[in-house]
Amino acid sequence: MTATKIAISLPPSIAARARRAVQRGRAASVSAYVAAALEEKVKMDDLAALLSEMLEESGGPLSKAEQRTADRRLGLPARKPRTERKHR
Repeated sequence: MTATKIAISLPPSIAARARRAVQRGRAASVSAYVAAALEEKVKMDDLAALLSEMLEESGGPLSKAEQRTADRRLGLPARKPRTERKHR
């Protein structure tokens, strides 16, 4: 595999965690660690785009009532209501 060299800036705490991961043998190098993380991010972005496309084609996400009915039919426990999160 060929690689393209780029320069990035990371918060010190993230850089330190990447270095620790390399020291513990979880990655061959910090570059490999960052590349693996970016690969996962790209996959998640692709999945999010696919989900959006599928929801658009199917009429959108389930309503709360539809979700409760589906959960009940699948034998799943009732979901706890979500609380609003405050953004920082």
